[in-house]
Formats: sequence, C-alpha cells, structure tokens
Amino acid sequence: MALKQHLDYKVRFDQQVENSSSYVLPFIEQTKTIGAGTNVLEIGTAEGGVLLPFKEKGCYCVGVDLNPERIVLANDLLKKEVAEGKMKFLYQNVYDEAFLKQYGNFFDLIILKDVIEHVPEQEKFIPYLKKLLRPGGQIFFGFPPWYMPFGGHQQVCRRKWASVLPYYHILPRFLYKGILKAAGEDKEVIAELMEIKDTQITIERFERIVKKSNLRVLNKLDYLINPIYKYKFGLQPRKQLAPITKIPYFRDFVTTCVYYSVGE
Repeated sequence: MALKQHLDYKVRFDQQVENSSSYVLPFIEQTKTIGAGTNVLEIGTAEGGVLLPFKEKGCYCVGVDLNPERIVLANDLLKKEVAEGKMKFLYQNVYDEAFLKQYGNFFDLIILKDVIEHVPEQEKFIPYLKKLLRPGGQIFFGFPPWYMPFGGHQQVCRRKWASVLPYYHILPRFLYKGILKAAGEDKEVIAELMEIKDTQITIERFERIVKKSNLRVLNKLDYLINPIYKYKFGLQPRKQLAPITKIPYFRDFVTTCVYYSVGE
C-alpha cells in the first residue's frame, strides 16, 4: 500500500523540509559550522526540501538528481530561491566531466539522505566525492541498514501485506522476486526493489568503505525508530540503545536508520 507521500510531491516536500530542519541539520551542526559562505551539495535531491533549511541559514545550495521530473518539481517549488541565485537544481550526474570541472573542490558539505543505498559501486562513489569537497569539507550520509525490517524499501509496494511484511527482502533474490510477483506488484516496483537489493549496504560495509577511502567517521547516530517513520507510520523517533550499537551485524537487524558525518 503506497503511502501518501509516495503519491503527493507537495507532501514529500514538506516532510523533507521538516525532517531536515529537525534532524539532519542539527546533526550536521555538531561537527560542521553551517551559515553564510557554506556551499552545500545534495545528491539525490528529489524535490529539494532537504536543502531549504540550509538555504535559510545562508548557505548556497546545489541539488542534483537523475530523475528529471523531480528536478522540474524542485525548480518549481523553490523558484523564488532559484531566481535569487541562492539555490540551483540540476538534472546531472556528479560523475560528468562538466560537473567536476565546475564544482571540483567547491563544496563544504555534501548531503546524501536516503541515497547511498541506491548507488551502485559504492566503493568507487564514496572516495570520488572527495574531489567535490573543499579542504575541511564533510559528507553527511543517512540510510537504512540493509538487514533492518524494511531495508529493502518494500514499503513502496502497492499491496498492503507486501508493504508491511518485514525482513523478506533478505531472502534469496529469486524468492524475494517471486513473492513480489505473487503479490501482484507492478514491473516497475519490482525492478526498483531488485535494484536496491543489488546496491544494498550495511553498517559494517559502509564503515569499511569509508576507512578504505581514507575518510574518518566524525559523528554517528543510530536510530531504533527512523525520524521519517513519524510521517510514514506515526511513530516518534527514538535513538538506538547504546549497547546494541556496539554489536556488529546484530545492530543491522534492529537499527532502522543511521546518520554519519564523514571527513578527511
């Protein structure tokens, strides 16, 4: 059963703004001063709502996305800020030579909110981001660990039981796909979920990639209840119990979201 925000872009935008203002920005500010003169890039910006609280703090914001329709929406929803030259939204791949030429070593902060789990070849992608950072720059990652109850993003399913059934995304690929087909899910939904299964990321694997990329974890926050579940399920955010955050692998199954600030 698709949630309201999956069907209504204005609802998604408003939730992005509130979530960013209440949770993402305060977390980043624990390790990075945000204000006038701060250049911010969001990769996978969607409707651009995550960036609005940063713009309101005086930042110059650039959002990129590989979905042209969502870039059109971002430019419309934030047309005043775009016209003022405070924000820019681009349908562009950050790997493009033109993008690197324009924005190499330009950003003080890069944001990937619920994005890294969709990106292929994360071992190549994460170190590449350093080319876009100024000295002293940081990268924010927020993502659901793969093994958590809905780490496969199955909540986007149109059939209610398929959208609320936990953990079945970790089954072998043929079984998972078979269940989705049996549920009557659209080919597009199944393709999206299979893509996420291919690009899955766990806490342990993420931290290994960060270390191998010669980056450091500057700050981390584990959530038992993801802040966005306030909008999806009416649940209040709750931090993970400290002892559980220290148990490798087990924590992936019971932690619905992790936030990281990463830098050199």
